[in-house]
Amino acid sequence: MNETVNSESSALEPSRVEKLSIDAIRILSMDAVQKANSGHPGTPMALAPLAYILFTRHLRHNPKNPDWAGRDRFVLSCGHASMLLYSTLYLSGYDLSLEDIKDFRQWGSKTPGHPEYGHTPGVETTTGPLGQGVGMAVGMAVAEAHLSTRFNRTGHYVVDHHTYFVASDGDLMEGISHEAASLAGHLKLGKLIGFWDDNEITIEGSRSLADGDLVEKRFESYGWHVISVEDVNDLNALDDAIEAARAELLRPSLIRVRSHIGYGSPNKQDKAAAHGAPLGEEEVRLTRENLGWEWEEPFYVPEEVLEHWRHCLVRGEDLEEGWKQEFKTYQKAYPAEAEELLRCESGQLPEGWEKSLPDFSEEVGKFATRSVSGTVLNALAPKIPELVGGSADLGPSNNTQLKGVPDFEAGSLGGRNFHFGIREHGMGAIMNGMLLHKGLRPYGGTFLVFSDYMKPAIRLAALMKLPAIYVFTHDSIGLGEDGPTHQPVEHIAALRLIPGVRVFRPCDPAETGEAWKHALLRSDGPTALVLTRQKLPALDRSLYARADGLAKGAYVLLDPPSQDPALVLLASGSEVSLTLEAAKQLEKDGVPVRVVSVPSLDLFLSQEESYRREVLLSEVPRLAVEAASPMPWYQVLGDKGAVIGLDRFGASAPAERLFEEFGFTPAHVVQRAKTLLG
Repeated sequence: MNETVNSESSALEPSRVEKLSIDAIRILSMDAVQKANSGHPGTPMALAPLAYILFTRHLRHNPKNPDWAGRDRFVLSCGHASMLLYSTLYLSGYDLSLEDIKDFRQWGSKTPGHPEYGHTPGVETTTGPLGQGVGMAVGMAVAEAHLSTRFNRTGHYVVDHHTYFVASDGDLMEGISHEAASLAGHLKLGKLIGFWDDNEITIEGSRSLADGDLVEKRFESYGWHVISVEDVNDLNALDDAIEAARAELLRPSLIRVRSHIGYGSPNKQDKAAAHGAPLGEEEVRLTRENLGWEWEEPFYVPEEVLEHWRHCLVRGEDLEEGWKQEFKTYQKAYPAEAEELLRCESGQLPEGWEKSLPDFSEEVGKFATRSVSGTVLNALAPKIPELVGGSADLGPSNNTQLKGVPDFEAGSLGGRNFHFGIREHGMGAIMNGMLLHKGLRPYGGTFLVFSDYMKPAIRLAALMKLPAIYVFTHDSIGLGEDGPTHQPVEHIAALRLIPGVRVFRPCDPAETGEAWKHALLRSDGPTALVLTRQKLPALDRSLYARADGLAKGAYVLLDPPSQDPALVLLASGSEVSLTLEAAKQLEKDGVPVRVVSVPSLDLFLSQEESYRREVLLSEVPRLAVEAASPMPWYQVLGDKGAVIGLDRFGASAPAERLFEEFGFTPAHVVQRAKTLLG
């Protein structure tokens, strides 16, 4: 049942310094937006009491050490309300100055338009695309639940914190919020607490224009504990609601908070005009008067307010010191576990983990690279216990299931096999949250064609430089009979276009193992492993170059035995073997050919120009072959190059027939090569 929390009317009024401390958030926020002539003042002005209560009384945080491992996590999912967070961080004593507040949305500022991870002290994640923060908060709560189950011992609770998020009406309209909240309720993540800012306003007007959801009923149906606070300005009601949510350990909690957008603005409160534009100089003046703020100078904060807020510093240092003492006791009682926890949180992989990689150099036969990926994953899992993950309900197809380990589920939160359900977007955001929390290395799988469903989360992973690992199988028309709805064409190109995403499309077992190795070694961004459903020949590496050439994105796989190449053939994935067949035929016809395997075009393009010239040769025509959009290949073809690619959707038929119909055969490569050579 939904609880409604109201305090007694006599307890509603805050003290003078509390009111000033709350209004300071409102004043700083509207002044910053006004000075920038850009931004969103309405929500910061509405939710100032919530930020005050949370940061001064409930949130375990230390402004002097924003990355303290024992802290609570706070996610502002409605990132457009960034001034709510910046004002609160400044007032609390984080490394953010009043000048930084004044520089809101300016070049080089520590206060960009939306919160950015790694840019501003105290910002836990990049938010702005609505709904993403909800998913990432779920991921943080997942990480806490898993690590606490794995490392805590009776009387020693070194992983024991809450994750809080603030969501707007818009956040909860986005489909990702449904995906993530549904899974969170199913998993019974009791240390996850969300606030729904129920202000009934969107950019276009009333929420009722487009949305009539019974949000509280919706979250109850997900298995959440739902509480209502009828007035955000009622500090005691907020206090009681947060305490009730913290006391609920078997369900995540949603606290509905009724607020008034643009609170204090005489002419714009409760109106869409307060959402995403400056109030205007005159309205700012009137708001100061209406709030009883007696100081006319923009950005002025009275000393008594700063002194009151800066108690967060003392409180935070005490909280962290208490946790440190608890961890020291834990270290003495469980030294191995403490050392392992610190290792996991540092991101360091276990010593000697690479020795568990299978050696495919002498493999013979044919293998689907998705199957090889599963073999690699299960070989690595015992050596890398923080390697956890799963699939969007495609585990058997993606080969992402770990053998002999339990599932992560309610009642078994130490499990390592995740069942994300048919929730690709939610999966991507939850993985981001797990990485932001630290301590885990998550991977997530689906068909390559469904990478579209999770693209916003992939983009944020790249923006935040998070080392997420995506296992994308069924990579081309090679998946066959399922037809064009499931056959990716533009998807590899789209992933390559995202700055910071590294795409590997291995051609055989050896390259697949190397791709996993480099994905795990990477710490500065996400990696997409693009894998086949159909079987590919294992290349005899005694005849061809070693697969560790993958480390540079592309490498010479085969050169003509006795003369300089007249042509360079480039390919990735399943097309590498057919270019090798074509090269043999061309050699017989008197055309010496260099074959270059390009498992990662984006990585190859990042290499020194001298290496690229060495591989591609300067005066020799180049022909690229990939069963996908040809567009990316024009970056490496030069004036004499051509591509055999796909510029249309596929069809439903067996894979062999499709490759033949669309020209991905050795004979067609030979024909195009001879045409190119004239």
